[in-house]
Amino acid sequence: MRLNHVPLRLTTGAFILNAGWGKRKLDKDNAAGLQAMAARVIPPVSRIDAEKFGKMLSYTEMTLGAALLAPFLPSRLAGIGLGIFSGSLFTMYLRTPGMTLEDGIRPSPQGTGLAKDIWMLGIAAALVLDRRPAAGTAPRQPAAILGRIRHNNG
Repeated sequence: MRLNHVPLRLTTGAFILNAGWGKRKLDKDNAAGLQAMAARVIPPVSRIDAEKFGKMLSYTEMTLGAALLAPFLPSRLAGIGLGIFSGSLFTMYLRTPGMTLEDGIRPSPQGTGLAKDIWMLGIAAALVLDRRPAAGTAPRQPAAILGRIRHNNG
């Protein structure tokens, strides 16, 4: 794991792990509410028993959170998992009535809780798109870059 990935993975991993941990004992009504929202993105979800869905959601979130926290898991792979998860949340936000204002993008007061999760989609993109330096290429050092700037500007 690259050093610049640590803050991204630590914050999102801990956040998602905690969210999953909090859903371990969802009551049937709350699980059914989450299931109805999830079914807007993945319709077959509606065929699962609500309590079973709640447990599956909890375990999935805890697994994703742990994967983001695991330093041995490649950042690109963790980013793909986070991208699927956060992309689903963002799609759910866009498809749930009352979550957006008339323009269909900006959040309504009721939609702010879901809309804020867009930060995870940005972090996923950063983890997936970040490239390693080519083999045999030394990473750019800030002092060397600054020296070149001074040299070129006389």
